[in-house]
Amino acid sequence: MSSRFWLALAFMVAFGSQPARAEASSEVLAITLDEAKIAKLPEGTSTLVVGNPMIADVTMLKTGGAMVITGKGYGETNLIALDPEGKVILERQLRVLPNKSVVVLQNGASRVSYSCNPDCMPTVQLGDDPKNFNDAGGEITSRNGLASGGVK
Repeated sequence: MSSRFWLALAFMVAFGSQPARAEASSEVLAITLDEAKIAKLPEGTSTLVVGNPMIADVTMLKTGGAMVITGKGYGETNLIALDPEGKVILERQLRVLPNKSVVVLQNGASRVSYSCNPDCMPTVQLGDDPKNFNDAGGEITSRNGLASGGVK
């Protein structure tokens, strides 16, 4: 048999037959934009660091055994958990994805988003046309003010 066969066999034994991947799927926490998710933390976590807080926000619960991750912007960033001595005990990728019930209407450079669950109503999404974004955002703010009794 050729030396290439033996070399390929040696690589398969050493590294396995799976293709190389930049990241393992178990190491990526997927969060939906504007939603929160609870995830467990390793014992001894005292500090959480988020690479880009514009993409995700992470808050450790008082018990210390879990955290709340909130998607704030589309994209990926990383999360690092440190023990009291500053040693890294967990590092994960955070991926913020769009909401699946949002329909996007693209008209040239103008973009408008609608939340469809089950009826479609205007909503505010990153990347929307500024006028539509501000109009819908203003209506949402006014409605929330009415709901909380703080109308000005």
